[in-house]
Amino acid sequence: MTAAKQNLTTGSIAVARLFDGDTWHYNVELSWQQGIITGIRPAAGAVHAGALASGFIDLQVNGGGGVLFNTAPDLATLQIMAKAHACFGTTAMLPTVITDSVSVMQQAADVVAQAIAAKLPGIIGLHFEGPHLSVPKKGVHPACHIRPLTDSEMAIYQRNDIGIKLITVAPENVTPAQIKQLTEAGMQVWLGHSDADAATVELALAAGARGFTHLYNAMSPLTSREPGMVGVALTDADSWCGIILDGQHLHPIAAKLALAAKPKGKMLLVTDAMSPVGTTDCEFAFFGGKVIRQGNKLTNETGALAGSVLDMASAVRYTIQALAVEPDEALRMATLYPAEALGCADRYGRLRQGYRADMVLLDEQFQVQHNWIAGSTVYQVRPLE
Repeated sequence: MTAAKQNLTTGSIAVARLFDGDTWHYNVELSWQQGIITGIRPAAGAVHAGALASGFIDLQVNGGGGVLFNTAPDLATLQIMAKAHACFGTTAMLPTVITDSVSVMQQAADVVAQAIAAKLPGIIGLHFEGPHLSVPKKGVHPACHIRPLTDSEMAIYQRNDIGIKLITVAPENVTPAQIKQLTEAGMQVWLGHSDADAATVELALAAGARGFTHLYNAMSPLTSREPGMVGVALTDADSWCGIILDGQHLHPIAAKLALAAKPKGKMLLVTDAMSPVGTTDCEFAFFGGKVIRQGNKLTNETGALAGSVLDMASAVRYTIQALAVEPDEALRMATLYPAEALGCADRYGRLRQGYRADMVLLDEQFQVQHNWIAGSTVYQVRPLE
């Protein structure tokens, strides 16, 4: 038997190591049919030297491949974004539309609905980061579009054709009653871009908010007498925290503190990726201004951080190398925990019989060698033999 054989969405691969989301297996063969894993068994012949893991799941993707979702919310943009991030192990993402007009939000919802109906590989829902945010903590979100929740936005949020729905809100600008209304509409409510005090944050959690968007960044800090959003995020045992581990958005000590404070399973990797990911672009237009790239740092013309050029594979490597997190836990932060946060861990985030054959093959340095979505190759360094 060869180390790998496949035909469209049916095939098999034999690997030296396989991480199923819980444990490591050695010298095994994984098979799939019609994009679904059918079994894992001892390998009978040659195996690939790499490690096979579940594909990465990214909750916050603004762009990639030279395109930004807000700027061109169309199917071509989604295809380019998905292809760009597939090179870095991402097999499922929430395209993210940041604070903008109702018309742009509507276009974003329309195109995600089209993508899901057409089964565009990698697109599983939509993240609305805004527009119901706090102006003092807006970051690079355009203040002219920050606004209260109205019936116009709610009509978009109530749609049932856009897959998994996540929204980031500032709890000082969205009431507990509105958060409850959003959750009843099928939205996953996360908190961020907020200057709220701890009491307001706790009320939002009690009303149904489930997580925190890019922990530490653009949120009220932890201080001795006012814990702020950061303090509540770190001490609440039931909520999830997305974290941008690119070496720019937070100090390694702050990241280690968060990992130590938060219960295991509640911290997950996100990229907050912008258009330059997967390109050599050094700047791009952004709401009438521009964002400049210096190395792996993106800032607007005033020097404020403006998203990232982070990819999920780099985030996994940083977690292992800079934060001394065990590889299996770093992989869970990119796979299982995002799936659990999104409520889709019954089919995503693990390599098990009955799960989707969304998989990434990594070398010893956790560089992506091959990537599959539903058993179909979407990226490869070289063909598997």
